Order: sequence, then structure tokens, then C-alpha cells
Amino acid sequence: MITNDQAEHSEEVTRRNFLYVASGAVGAAGVASAAWPLVNQMNPSADVLALASVEVDLSTIPMGHTVKILWRGKPVFIRHRTESEIEQAVADDHADLKDPQDDEKRAIRPEWLIMVGVCTHLGCVPLDQRGDFGGWFCPCHGSHYDISGRIRKGPAPRNLEVPKYAFLNDTTVKIG
Repeated sequence: MITNDQAEHSEEVTRRNFLYVASGAVGAAGVASAAWPLVNQMNPSADVLALASVEVDLSTIPMGHTVKILWRGKPVFIRHRTESEIEQAVADDHADLKDPQDDEKRAIRPEWLIMVGVCTHLGCVPLDQRGDFGGWFCPCHGSHYDISGRIRKGPAPRNLEVPKYAFLNDTTVKIG
């Protein structure tokens, strides 16, 4: 049989447990609402997100020409390659390459070569249509890249980087 003292004590324990849980929940909500601005400020700002991708109209680039755009603060080369340049790039797939990579893996559409224009040796910007292989030449230390942006000669260890990109339609590409 339960006495009055035991009933009061049981009711008091239940009330105390509720107050502990309620106080803990309110405290946790307060900490979360105070911490949210601190965590949220670490997200990228709107101007950074705007630079995350860029759309380029390809219809203005004549065949045999290269344009340079900025993406994430880096130069990006977009080359509208001629048929003979594509044939040369495919033929060079079997050449002696420091960083072997087939041309078809570097260009989604063979007529459009899109790559970051930063030398993989020390970060210089190579010159277009120069060097021993008809592609790009970095005059700082003598790295030569072919028409597919693959390193062929010089101290650069890797090919010019191909960024993530997708064709939105026949005349527009989205980089990033």
C-alpha cells in the first residue's frame, strides 16, 4: 500500500524530472540560436557563389581562335579547334607524354578545348599558339604544351587542368 508521503514524493520526482527536461530543452535551443550566426557566417558569400560557375557564348569564337575568360580568379582558355588541330591532337595520343591522357578525355566535343590557363609548374599563364608543339608555351621556365594542353617538354609535371564543364546547348557552355 502506498502512503501519502510516498505519493507526494513520487509526484515531486515526476515534476522535477519534467523541469529538468524542459530547462535542458530551452537551454539547448538558446545555444543553437546563438551558435547559428557563427556557423552561418562560414558559408560562401553571394559574390563567391556567383563566381562558382560561368556561362560562355561559344558562337562568338571563330574557328582557330582562343579566348581567355576568368573563372574563380583563374584564366580559362577556350579554343575553337580546326579539323587539322583535332587530327593532330588525336595523333599525339600515342606520343611520348609525361602525363598521358587521350584527347577525347580532355575535350567533350573535339572542336572545343576548355582548360585552365595556369602552367602546372609554377602557376604562370602560358602563351597561346607558341612553342614546339603548336599549343601553348610558358616562357618563364620553358614548358611546352600541345594543341590538347598536354605537357610535352619542360619542367611542368602535369597537363593543363580541364575544369568541370557542360554544354547547355550548341552555343553555350557552363564552366564550374
